[in-house]
Amino acid sequence: MPNAALSATTRQRIITAVLRIIGEDGVAAVTNRRIAREAGVSLGSVTYHFETQHDLLRESLLHFVREEARYFTELADQCQTEDIDIEDAASLAGQVACGTALDSAHLAPFELYLHAGRDERLREAAAEAFRAYDRLAAQILTALGVPDAEHLAATTVALVMGLQLRRLATGSPADDLVDALLLLARGAIGRPAGQPASSADQG
Repeated sequence: MPNAALSATTRQRIITAVLRIIGEDGVAAVTNRRIAREAGVSLGSVTYHFETQHDLLRESLLHFVREEARYFTELADQCQTEDIDIEDAASLAGQVACGTALDSAHLAPFELYLHAGRDERLREAAAEAFRAYDRLAAQILTALGVPDAEHLAATTVALVMGLQLRRLATGSPADDLVDALLLLARGAIGRPAGQPASSADQG
């Protein structure tokens, strides 16, 4: 295996180990020795690829988001090419949520977002993560014919993430997510672009 490919593989193993450790025991449990042990790499490899813990946390968060973005971009393309309706899209979102394992790797991003609230150095990475989610939400909403999709993107992301956090914390099913997405999308379609939901309700 060429050196570049070997280096990329080692880096990936380190990031995977970091996400697993954070999900299992929180950010405070991330030490170079534990990373090396769980990733199956040398201690020197950890410090070679990531000079500081901040670098580790930042790259681990961004890696997770990039993988999620790649997956959900495929779903957005599916919405567009297969011309699925609101109900089908909400059902698909529920299937995705149900199919997502409630494992340590999916707990890790929430830990990192909270850590960003305490560590300003991580906030730009967190902001980049949310921008990626907002872009995806806008793309999916646009494909479904929702007006003013960009305006609603952040609200949609907040809704999905909040319900996913509830699911992670309680083990509840994804039915609430499907119902909430339908409520949001139908409400948006029922009002003119740019008009706040409250104004539409009063009309």
